[in-house]
Order: sequence, then C-alpha cells, then structure tokens
Amino acid sequence: MVKITLPDGTKKEYRENITIGEVASNIGSRLSERALAGKAGGVLVDLSFPIKEDISLSVITDDTEEGLEILRHSTAHIMAQAVSRLFPGVKLGIGPTIENGFYYDFSLQHSLSEDDLRKIEEEMARIIQEDIAFKRMELPRDVAIQKMEALGQPFKVELIKDIEDDTVSFYLQGDFVDLCRGPHIQSSRKVKAFKLLSVAGAYWRGKETNPMLQRIYGTAFFTQSELDKYLRYLEEAEKRDHRKIGRDLDLFSFHEEGGAGLTFWHPKGARIRNIIENFWREEHFKRGYEIVYSPHIAKINLWKTSGHWNFYRESMYSPIEVDGHEYILKPMNCPFAVLIYKTKLHSYRDLPLRWGELGTVYRYERSGVLHGLLRVRGFTQDDAHIFCTPDQLEGEILGVIELAQFMLSSFGFNEYEIELSVRGKGEKEKYIGRDEIWDHAENSLKLALDKKGLKYRRMEGEAKFYGPAIDIKVKDAIGRGWQGPTIQVDFNLPERFDVNYVGPDGLHHRVVMVHRTVLGAMERFVGCLIEHYAGDFPLWIAPVQMRILPITDAQRDYAKKLQNQLLMKNFRVECDTSNAKINYKIREGTLEKIPYLLIVGDKESGSDTVSVRSRKNGNEGVMATEDFLNKAESEVREKR
Repeated sequence: MVKITLPDGTKKEYRENITIGEVASNIGSRLSERALAGKAGGVLVDLSFPIKEDISLSVITDDTEEGLEILRHSTAHIMAQAVSRLFPGVKLGIGPTIENGFYYDFSLQHSLSEDDLRKIEEEMARIIQEDIAFKRMELPRDVAIQKMEALGQPFKVELIKDIEDDTVSFYLQGDFVDLCRGPHIQSSRKVKAFKLLSVAGAYWRGKETNPMLQRIYGTAFFTQSELDKYLRYLEEAEKRDHRKIGRDLDLFSFHEEGGAGLTFWHPKGARIRNIIENFWREEHFKRGYEIVYSPHIAKINLWKTSGHWNFYRESMYSPIEVDGHEYILKPMNCPFAVLIYKTKLHSYRDLPLRWGELGTVYRYERSGVLHGLLRVRGFTQDDAHIFCTPDQLEGEILGVIELAQFMLSSFGFNEYEIELSVRGKGEKEKYIGRDEIWDHAENSLKLALDKKGLKYRRMEGEAKFYGPAIDIKVKDAIGRGWQGPTIQVDFNLPERFDVNYVGPDGLHHRVVMVHRTVLGAMERFVGCLIEHYAGDFPLWIAPVQMRILPITDAQRDYAKKLQNQLLMKNFRVECDTSNAKINYKIREGTLEKIPYLLIVGDKESGSDTVSVRSRKNGNEGVMATEDFLNKAESEVREKR
C-alpha cells in the first residue's frame, strides 16, 4: 500500500501502482471528468502515472493555469501531427506553450499560407474526432537518437544529444511520435476549442546562423466562449497596433536603409515625445533632481570595470577603434553617472544626489524580435541615478515609488502589477557582489514596498546582474501588461568603481546607488501610450489639439485670428484653409483623431464664437471663444 497526502492534508491509502487517474476517479466522478494531469511530489505527471511510494498529490483540473498550459501543449502536438500528415517528410522543431497560446516550428519546402492554416485546422479537427490517446514512452538515450535518425528528424536528434539523462521520454499519438517531457491530456478529444493564428519565420534555437524554420502560432481554450472572447481581444489589440496608428497619424517611421530597429520621429510624433519629456523634467525638478547629459560612446574598459562586458556582451555592439583605443556604443547610462560623481569628493551633507538623464542607449537585438517602437536597437531611457547613504536608501526608494505612481496616473495608467526581482537560488555565477550586499539591497526594496502597502510577487532569478529590483508592469485599456518603472538598488558598481562619500566621522564610506526609470524607454512608452489610447490621446498629449475649419474663404481672416489667439495660449492648433468642403474637413480631422474641431462660419466670425466638435462628445454647440479657451485650459491642467 502507498499513502497519498491530498492538498487539504487528508491522507489516504491505496494499492501500490495505482494511477493518478484512478485516484481522481476514487475521489469523485466530477473530479475524474475534469482531471487532466497530476502533481506528484511537486512534479507534473500524466494521469497514467503509477504511484509507487508515499507521496503528496494534487490533481490538475481544467480550471487551473497549469491545466490550460497542458491543454495548449497537447494541442501543439496535435498540430504537429496534422502538419506531418499533410506534408510528409516535414522536419519537426520545438512546440512549447507561450503566454496565451503555443507555437511549433517546422522545416518544409512548402511556404505556408493562410489557406494552409485552414487545412491544418481541418486536419486537427479530424485528429480530435479520432479520439487518439497520448501514450508516454521512455527509451535509452542512444536508442532515442537512433529512432529519431531513422525517422529523419535531425532537430530532435540535436535536442536529445543535449539531454544529460540516461532515458528520454516520447509521446505517441497513433502513428505520430514526438520528443517531449510531458505531461499531456489523455486523449485528443479533450481539445474543444482551438485556433491557428499566424505563421512567421524563426531561426532554429534562436540563432541567426541556424536554419530558418516556419513557426505556426495558435491558441486553445477549454470552451468556445473563452476562445471567442480571446479572438475579440486580439481584434481589439490589432486595431490598437501602434505601428499602424503611427503610420496613419504620421508619427514615426522605420527605414531599412537607415538601419533596422532605429526610430525616425516625424514632427507629430516628436511633439508627443517632447510633451512627455518636458513634463518629465518639470516633475523631476520639483522633487530635487538635477539633469545631466553623457556621451553616446566610451572606452571599452569602462564597461569591463562595470561588469557589463562580462554579463551583457551579447547585447552590446562591437568595439570601434579610435586613436588606438577601443570604444563602444553605450548600452547603459550608469557608469557615466559614476564618472560625474567622482569628479569631486562628496560629503554626507551633499547626499542624496538625484541625477536624471534622458539618455539614448544602443543594444543589439536580433532582427526577429524587433517590433515597432516596442523593441528597438536605439532608445532613450528616462533614466536617473541616486547616490545616497545606507540610512537614506529606504526613503529614496519610497520617493521613487511615489514619483512612478504619479507619472503613471498622469498618463492614464491606474492598474499595475509589481514584482520584486531577486537572485535565483544556486545561480551565483550570474551575479556580482557579496551575499550581505545583496541581502541589504533586497531588504531595502521589500521594506519600502511593505511600507507603501503594495502587493508584489517575488521573482526568483529575475534580478539584474548587479542588484535586485522592483519592476512595475502597467496594464493598458484592454488589460495587457507593459514593462514600466523599475527601481534597482546597486551596492556593486560603487564597489567596482570605488565610489565613496565622507561621513560624519571624517572617514570614507561606500555610497549606495539607485538606478531607476519611471516610464522606461521613451520609444516603448510612446508605443504603449498609442495602444492604450488607440491613438485617441487626451488633450494635453495630443500632437494637434485643435483644428480650425472655416466653412468658406470669407471666414479665413477670422480663422487665422483665432489660431493666433490659441497659439498665444500655448495650444497646438492648425487651421485648414483649403478649398475642400466642410464635411470633408470634418472627416479628415476625425480620422486624424484631433480632440477638437472648431468650425467657423459667418455666424461665428460675426460674434467671436466657435462651433465646437469634440471627439469625446461630438457636437458641443456654439461657444464664446473665451469660454472655450477656459474649458480647454482646464482640461489640459487636469490632464483629462
């Protein structure tokens, strides 16, 4: 007999080799119907897993995240089986689950199209109806290699050779076999709702020197209603795609001849960015920050001292030689702040020093991951570095949290998730610095979060190489998470650069350094902002806040006078004096998402009024010019 401890602490005795599926059935028919897999001793396993010893057990059901991941992983295998049926000789890559779905990589001569995706879906539906069982099979490693070689699957052979275990697991689905750790659902018929979404190119194992494969993306849910809801969400996300809106509103562009991943800001996009940056500067000055500027390149030895060269080299550009020295494009701003600090000796009375910098950095990103403004190779961080004493650290972290909250709410982001990113256990080689330094840094961040009463998740292994961090992910209008503010405590760079202050005792003490952003990269933040508002910006951010539309040439002088009046009040206003019909002018202004269209005819020009049409409320009627000015100024001031 074996003793099984259930999640509620109940202990039950069963015969040896009883399967998890049988345990679920013994507990109750409802649980048996919903069971997908089990977690035995903390390890995910199939329902067919035999229990040979006393163990803790939980049954994974269809209302859990783990259950959904298992369903999607199994659906990826069904897709691979369908592709193998339709395209004999296909070479199989990998097929993992990802956020909201799954993908599978294939090597085949045929270039997959939308029509092919529909055919693959139809074949998957047939496999589901066939009610094919997923059966686990384990083979010795050398036998597994021979089996995959015989099946003509070189990518699987390569994966098996990287496995250190003596045995390798496979899953059989009828005549289809795939290398996999598992677990899987019991039968293909468990899949009720799925959809293939797109096909894209992907290098094998993410290396550009490897073969290019075709990657099919898909998703699966337990019910059709959940799938339909997700597909509607994707439609809404597509409407908000910042790349399309950026083109439509003439905000920015990218040019292969200029270089992939490099943003070209057009006048309207640059205006949005300038509005954000000016607001950022004003709020930082109010909180005791000073602004600094630093070079775009530096000698490579600076990055070797900082540790970036050892820990971050893959994301750095190759050195260039200047006057016999190697220079490199900066991937980070922090060593420059250190050099500025070290130009003079600082007393504890000088601290804290808060230095902000809108610093442009350059990082190498693979071409396959570049994505509009959200993933670029050159970007400007709203960076800042704080130099303080250990006693001041908690207060400085609290100040940064408060500033980040204020900045996010000003831009309309009121929901976010917080993560405390710390070192991973047993991964000391990934980090620099002594344990006691890391413990102090992590504890300071934790105390600040607790003092603010903020909920957070502890993320093992997500710390930067030089210190732990608070990472804030903001939620946009449709609930998507975006990387936003980050606060990193760093005792290590001060150690490596010998950065000190003179304490009350007259001796030198090591300074503490805080790295932080409250918006993140300007490029990514503007992209996020575009998608959050779907390009329909609030008045204070809109690149063109108002457009004056004279009905005929007879109102042209009045329209120009009104434009000058608004310009003097610092509004961003245009005047459309073209010969187009007024309905066309209104349509154009509406498509360009201009917050206010001010229509002027004979009646308005003769009474110092405007006919106001707003994106929020439609036709707001005729207003005295002064009343409209007061209304607009209030809206900008309150950031509505």
